[in-house]
Amino acid sequence: MKTLSDSTTMVRRNVRHAVRNPVAVINALLLPVFLIFLMVYVLGDGFDVGVNYIDYATPGLVIMTICYGVTSTTIAVNADMTTGFINRLRVMDVSRAAVLNAHVIVTTLRSLLAIAVVVGIAFLMGFAPQAGPGEWLGAIGVVVLAVAAVAWLTVAFGLAAKTPESAGVIAVPLMLLPFLSSAFVPAERMGPGVAQFAEYQPFSAVIEALRGFLAGTPSTGAAVAAVAWCLAIAVVSYGWARATFTKRV
Repeated sequence: MKTLSDSTTMVRRNVRHAVRNPVAVINALLLPVFLIFLMVYVLGDGFDVGVNYIDYATPGLVIMTICYGVTSTTIAVNADMTTGFINRLRVMDVSRAAVLNAHVIVTTLRSLLAIAVVVGIAFLMGFAPQAGPGEWLGAIGVVVLAVAAVAWLTVAFGLAAKTPESAGVIAVPLMLLPFLSSAFVPAERMGPGVAQFAEYQPFSAVIEALRGFLAGTPSTGAAVAAVAWCLAIAVVSYGWARATFTKRV
């Protein structure tokens, strides 16, 4: 109960900080919205994927939305570690786990809100999923797992960085990784080496699982691979974050 109460307090603190940070809003919401218009209206006609392009691209845009919100989290986590906030907690009766939990919760909520906005815009642009109630539940479950996994990985990145400036840079590869996946074009159409990387990297598994659920034709193999990747990333990142946090505190 102590950890839960302290986590709630920390969540309120982090929400206030996020609302006051326009960069967080831009990265988490405006950039994905810009990207959906770019990919569908500017570049979409150049890709022949066999289906309506907005239907093909929306799962990838969901993953891009998750990744575009990570920079503000890495910076916020690192700032807590380097600007004296943690030092103040050492003399207070506050659960240390609450600090990390709050960052993960706020990152998850911010990502889910941004995803809802992006999917809503996709519907306005002609997105027409064929998913039934069961497939929608499956898609939502995969999204929540992916968000949680990326949130813990982002927290671990923020703890590993030495300064807030380097924390912002360390998350950039994570933001670019979805471009080297099946988010916008099928992996088999990419060049040698890149195609194999795109096919077997974690985001492609998550995207293909989402694509199957939303199309009403879920693939058991893709769903299992997506869940396995998300759980593996979450568990490893959680362990890394806790070990780094304990060492630094």
